[in-house]
Amino acid sequence: MNTSSRTTARTLGVAVRAMVVFTLLLGVAYTAVVTGIAQLLLPAPANGSLLRSADGSLTGSSLIGQSFTTKKGEPLAQWFQSRPSAAGETGYDAGASSGSNLGPNSADLEKAVRERRAQVAAFNHVDTADVPVDAVTASGSGLDPHISPAYALLQVERVAAARDLPAATVRALVEKHIQGPDLGFLGQSTVNVLELNSALAELTR
Repeated sequence: MNTSSRTTARTLGVAVRAMVVFTLLLGVAYTAVVTGIAQLLLPAPANGSLLRSADGSLTGSSLIGQSFTTKKGEPLAQWFQSRPSAAGETGYDAGASSGSNLGPNSADLEKAVRERRAQVAAFNHVDTADVPVDAVTASGSGLDPHISPAYALLQVERVAAARDLPAATVRALVEKHIQGPDLGFLGQSTVNVLELNSALAELTR
């Protein structure tokens, strides 16, 4: 074997050994350590922030919004409603995350917002001027699980009536689920609709 061949073989051997070592180190050991730490310190977020009912059945993830409608897309009066969604044909399709891509000058968006405002107002028996903006506009991902406290509180009377509950009881449940801005100053206060509806289901079980 000449010098050139020996050099090539030695270089190839070094490369193979380095690949094996770093695969074991970074692909196996590092992953196992990080996964173990996450399971010990933050098991819920590490596993997808899953929510389960009292009987242990999976209801979803607190990170991904859901619609609370009939198969025809009609809102159910006994549930708090999420904001509109442009993800997939029927909305809230986790495999088709997207926004509507309609700009602020879009006539289609203006028409959709006007129609949604009238529908939300009629459904909740309030004036159109009281309907907050998140009730009529979709999020950029189409999967936002949050609504504003204003929109949640707007729905209290309707949900209470549909479930034959005191409005004060339902309002207290909403107020309990209001989450302040991140770190106390980043963003705005929100209400996670899935968490709120899960608590509502347990309240009326």
